[in-house]
Amino acid sequence: MSAPAILVEDVSVHYGPVHALDGASLRLDAGRVCGLVGMNGSGKSTLFKAIMGLVKPERGRVLLAGESPAAARARGAVGYVPQSEDVDWSFPLSVRDVVMMGRFGRMGLTRRPGAADRAAVAAALERTELTEFAERQIGQLSGGQKKRAFVARGIAQGADILLLDEPFAGVDKRSEATITRLLRELAADGATVLVSTHDLHALPALADEAILLLRRVLRHGPPAEVLRPEHLALAFGLDVLAAPPPGPAAVPALAARPEREVSA
Repeated sequence: MSAPAILVEDVSVHYGPVHALDGASLRLDAGRVCGLVGMNGSGKSTLFKAIMGLVKPERGRVLLAGESPAAARARGAVGYVPQSEDVDWSFPLSVRDVVMMGRFGRMGLTRRPGAADRAAVAAALERTELTEFAERQIGQLSGGQKKRAFVARGIAQGADILLLDEPFAGVDKRSEATITRLLRELAADGATVLVSTHDLHALPALADEAILLLRRVLRHGPPAEVLRPEHLALAFGLDVLAAPPPGPAAVPALAARPEREVSA
């Protein structure tokens, strides 16, 4: 039996007195898109950092295809699409430069791109519909185009695991549809995709499975099961106000009641 693409076992992370993750466990297999759902401060960003090996758990372990996060990153197996606020959009890099960054691990010490690197970048730009913007400074793109540029970086990198932190926030409908299509295609090609999102209505069409997080994994399974009102109430502290409209993508209308927020 092959190792899971992502294995998180009993992982706990503290920032001082704050429990960002408290015994979180999950398993994701290759060729799947998984949606990560939770309120702000539920530990989603910390979980991404633990998977990438950027924070060291006080307890538990993380394995990516059976190896450590550091080893997986060293061979370019992990791609990351950050939230917009985590990027300096004024930095003088073109869209092509950003996508080429995904090839750095394959270039050796000189960091000089070869024919294979340029071909991979060109293919990634075409696949994300960004070829005509290749020479534009990255900050001059629309919100959706910026997210597509970072997806293109992961494609050019050839990452087996792709982590996306709120890729649909502030994007236009065309980019949302393009990103969704790309993620489904990447999973069909064997990649493992973990997507943090607040867009619960779009989750059933995007993801094969979903995770509901509040410092630990509360629910993990098919989106329709995870998004049931009583399960969302566990994570968000919410009251169900109205029945969902019919259809597989239905998500109940909910209203927040006062709840202590967990920082992460």
